[in-house]
Amino acid sequence: MTLLAGRFAPRWIASAVLFVIATLTGILSVQAQSETGSAPSPTFLQARAAYDTAWETSGLAFETVTLTDGSSQGYGQYTPRASSAYADGETLSVYAEPVGYGFRETGDGYAYELTASYKLLNLSGQVLAEQGNFATFSGSGRSKKRELSASLNFQFSGLPAGDYKLEANFTDTVGGKQAGFTLPFSVTAAN
Repeated sequence: MTLLAGRFAPRWIASAVLFVIATLTGILSVQAQSETGSAPSPTFLQARAAYDTAWETSGLAFETVTLTDGSSQGYGQYTPRASSAYADGETLSVYAEPVGYGFRETGDGYAYELTASYKLLNLSGQVLAEQGNFATFSGSGRSKKRELSASLNFQFSGLPAGDYKLEANFTDTVGGKQAGFTLPFSVTAAN
């Protein structure tokens, strides 16, 4: 019996040591994760709660809408166009920042979805072209993504020189809200 205990004792001690090391490593890892940064101040948390309330109670709207030189490369990454005059067939690029859209809770965070429709009108209001739900802007993450940019590109060919309006309408499929904007532009005569 003494011989058996002596033979198995090193294995038992090694197992106990490994168990203690694994447990301590786990505890230290949890402590390291929870102590890596400071918590936001109460003032910050109150401001964020007020922002959440304002976001949820506002209607769908646009903080920024502008014609751009080419497509945007992301949120806030665009070059405003100096002129609203376009040559026939030239690409018309629009940058918009929607706010106030809804979020759906998912198993591991939040999701949003907006669809866009457009109408091309002449100044008398005649619809020259239109398409519903031609673009979808959606995403999900562990946090509510509130920095959404919508980059829209249009190419209208065969328009006579003159003034036009582009109406874009967005539908928040999660929150059930709608909003839109109108951008005037002109097509110049061919040289």
